[in-house]
Amino acid sequence: MPTFPASRLANIAPFHVLELMARARALEAEGRDIIHMEVGEPDFPTPEPVIAAVQTSLTSGRVFYTPALGLPELRHAIADFYQTRYGISIPAARIAVTAGASAALLLTLACLVEVGSEWLLSDPGYPCNRHFIRSFEGVPIGIPVGPASNFQPTPADFEAHWNERSAGVLLASPANPTGTMLSGEQLAAIAEFVRQHQGQLIVDEIYHGLTYEGDAQTALQFGDDIFIVQSFSKYFNMTGWRLGWLVVPERFVRDIEKLAQNLYISPSMPAQHAALAAFAPTTISILEARRAEFRRRRDFLAPALADLGFQLTARPQGAFYLYVDCSALTSNSDRFARDLIESAGVATTPGLDFGTHAPNQHMRFAYTTTLERLAEAVDRIRRFLG
Repeated sequence: MPTFPASRLANIAPFHVLELMARARALEAEGRDIIHMEVGEPDFPTPEPVIAAVQTSLTSGRVFYTPALGLPELRHAIADFYQTRYGISIPAARIAVTAGASAALLLTLACLVEVGSEWLLSDPGYPCNRHFIRSFEGVPIGIPVGPASNFQPTPADFEAHWNERSAGVLLASPANPTGTMLSGEQLAAIAEFVRQHQGQLIVDEIYHGLTYEGDAQTALQFGDDIFIVQSFSKYFNMTGWRLGWLVVPERFVRDIEKLAQNLYISPSMPAQHAALAAFAPTTISILEARRAEFRRRRDFLAPALADLGFQLTARPQGAFYLYVDCSALTSNSDRFARDLIESAGVATTPGLDFGTHAPNQHMRFAYTTTLERLAEAVDRIRRFLG
């Protein structure tokens, strides 16, 4: 007799940061003032040109399905963006517009993961990646990473973990929760390793644009056989629009299209019309000013947390996170984070969400609120620590 729910659910943990955010919202409903440093989304509103574009589109009332891979004009706009920003020519036919970067990851893994195949990921890393792999009956293999490699895996790590069941590698640069990046040389070496072992490389680049010591290099510079996951959520400040994209190796385009047709028919038409304005010069100017503001926040918060006793062991080059060692202050970051919400009104994310490698001694702080609120949060934590 079958048993329900499916056994795979036993290996899929809740997304703890969302549960912490729910507690923070409940406290706010009781009248408490909570400073949000837990959530991984920009605090800036959607840029005005994007809002104007969707308003113009909606006046026609013609809101219908689009092709499964997205509006042709948006796919061309994304391809043009790669030419403008990276100097890389990508055929629009290889661009799949998706219902958020999460859908891009799901399409990719549905296309590639066989039952029992092993996929190598960094630990700590974005929690949903391992759960996505498990959803398709694959086996996520976490590679412990730390300060010695700036919390990024190396070819030597992959060599040590690769075996006859290994199918591929999923990287992120810049990474969540650490904000660390892989250099072009590192990306090239990893891409060649995976290629030589007849595996498949997937690179999450959703924080491209939010880098602070120069622009990131795309893995597309090191091969057209790599899946690239991107998003309108982070740099483009469009989290709630649920729109992303996937750059697909040519031989997989038809497979990705079939999956998209069956899994969700098409991405949101209004969101796609809005995104057509995301690459306009006026929008990019707004986004670049916001990037500069994120850098100011990072440069304030990093030394302020160090003064409180947190140790910044990752060099945050991008995204909007600081991943810190809190072992001088607590032996249990989860309990510490919950106490911070309840007693100090500061919401953060414990390492528990990001893997099994030293989670109790790490926390993530998102600098997705104003400098004034960040300063207030630092003062509250100082008082909390006594």
